[in-house]
Amino acid sequence: MEGGNWATDGEQSSPIDDLCVLSTHYQPNIRHLGTFADTSAATALASNLAARLLAARPQSWPETIRALIVHSAEWTPRMKEQFTNAMTQAAKATLLRRYGYGVPNYLRAIRSARNDMTLAIQEELQPYWKDDSDGRVKTRHLNLHELPWPRAELQTLGETIVRLRVTLSYFIEPNPGERGWLRRHRYQSHGLRFALKRTLESTDDFRRRINRAVQADEEEVQIPDTDDWFLGGMRDAGSIHSDHWTGTAADLAPRDAVAVFPVIGWWRDKPALNRFDCRVRYALIVTIQAHKGELDIYTPVANQIAIPLPAE
Repeated sequence: MEGGNWATDGEQSSPIDDLCVLSTHYQPNIRHLGTFADTSAATALASNLAARLLAARPQSWPETIRALIVHSAEWTPRMKEQFTNAMTQAAKATLLRRYGYGVPNYLRAIRSARNDMTLAIQEELQPYWKDDSDGRVKTRHLNLHELPWPRAELQTLGETIVRLRVTLSYFIEPNPGERGWLRRHRYQSHGLRFALKRTLESTDDFRRRINRAVQADEEEVQIPDTDDWFLGGMRDAGSIHSDHWTGTAADLAPRDAVAVFPVIGWWRDKPALNRFDCRVRYALIVTIQAHKGELDIYTPVANQIAIPLPAE
């Protein structure tokens, strides 16, 4: 969010009123208006955006509002210009660290155009359970979302380049005992990840692939993916994960399922705290962007989702 810019004379920097955000003054008996900047201004603007989204979509969970804000964000040309070399993994990491996911946009968060279709899913699962046969806490649920994809329309677009964006948002419970950075993945109570069905993969094969990876019970579940995701594994930090894939419409057409599954957290590591049977909510946002295509990909999906689609 725009928090107000500083100006420099080449030797020192300072906030300039003309570049700051104008607001009411906290002492109206002294003056009515004042300026503020930096994280104070950015936080207020982010709160305003969240409130406007919630007013427009009152049925949305907080997880969903948070997802929509991140999902609508784009890096500006000026942000990307600072990385003149090829967008290497190191450059992507710096871009993400410096600018987050970019500048959010209210209209992009709230609307779907004819050639820009967005699905918003609110669901829950139980990450872990205790197996009484051996006393171990293990992963439990994998949610499979079979999406109402505009397959025929995408196949018609053929070699047209399209962009798929996926954002997964949920809230964690911080570790009450340990400093989270002493041991990997222990700050969060649980973690969730998403994976997309491959082009030549059946739904059953997709389910089996994710189940095998999760049941391997590794420190961090890695879902091998040779696809053109922009961030890849870098999206896995924190409790909101957003990434975009670019390819042909024909390649995207059969990729009509997304899996949401748990990874390790302290709810599983500390069974004595009896948090292993908790259920968690999440929001999953999926967008197809086909700006160069002339076909309507929104209406076919709108017709399919007149009846809600539960996760399997």
